[in-house]
Amino acid sequence: MAAEGTLFDLTGKVAIITGSSRGIGKAIAERMAQHGAKVVISSRKAGPCEEVAAEINKANGEGAAIAVPANISSKDDLQRLVDETRKAFGKVDIVVCNAASNPYYGPMAGIEDDQFRKILENNVIANHWLISMVVPEMIERKNGSVIIVSSIGGLRGSPVIGAYNVSKAADFQLARNLAHEYGKDGVRVNCIAPGLIKTDFAKALWSNPETLRRATDPVPLRRIGEPDEIAGAAVYLASDAGSFMTGQSLVVDGGATI
Repeated sequence: MAAEGTLFDLTGKVAIITGSSRGIGKAIAERMAQHGAKVVISSRKAGPCEEVAAEINKANGEGAAIAVPANISSKDDLQRLVDETRKAFGKVDIVVCNAASNPYYGPMAGIEDDQFRKILENNVIANHWLISMVVPEMIERKNGSVIIVSSIGGLRGSPVIGAYNVSKAADFQLARNLAHEYGKDGVRVNCIAPGLIKTDFAKALWSNPETLRRATDPVPLRRIGEPDEIAGAAVYLASDAGSFMTGQSLVVDGGATI
C-alpha cells in the first residue's frame, strides 16, 4: 500500500525507469510502485520486462506496472517508450535514466573508438534524448522529477573503467545544466551516484572474491551494496521529500568516497 499523505507518497505519479528488468532499475521500480506510483518497466528484451511488471502488479494490484521494451541507443525506441507510457497512463511525472553500458574493461589507451562512442552515446546522449522527450509536459504542469543514475566512478579515476567514468562525470554536469534550465518551471533534475552494488552489470568488480575484498576493504561499511539500498534515494528524489533538491548528486556508496 502507498504511504498516502506522507513525504514519500507517489500516489497518482507515473514513472518511466530504464534498465529496470534487473538490478538497481528493478529495485527502484519496485519501491516506487510500493509508494503508489504507476511504473513503466523498460530494457532491451521484452520477456524480462514483462516478468518484472507481472511481479509488481501481483504485489501492488493490477495496473501498477506495464512493460515497454526499448533500446536506449535508438531515439525511435525511446520516443515509443514515452508514447506508450502516455497511452497507458496519460502522462509522465518521473523519469529515471538508469540504463547504461560499459563494453570495455581495461586502460583507456586500449579502448576502440566505437566502444568509447557507445559508452558516451548510451550513458549521456540517450539520457539527454529521453529527458527532452518528457520535460515539455512537466514544464506545462510546473512539476516533474528527473533522476539520472550516475556512479561514484564519475568522481574518481580508474585504471579499468576510465571511459565509463568519463560518461558518468558528464551525467553530473548534464543534471546541473538541466536543473538550471528547467528549475524556473518546477522541474527538478538530480543524480544518484551509487558505489559498488551487487548487480550483473558490475559483476567484473565483485564476482572474484579477491577483487571484491580489495574493493570493500577501504570502504567504511566494509561491504558491497544491494540494489534495494539505492531505491530509497530514488523515492526521495521523486517525491515531496526531495522537493527543494535539484542539480545535485546523491552519493550512496557505503562511505567509499570519503
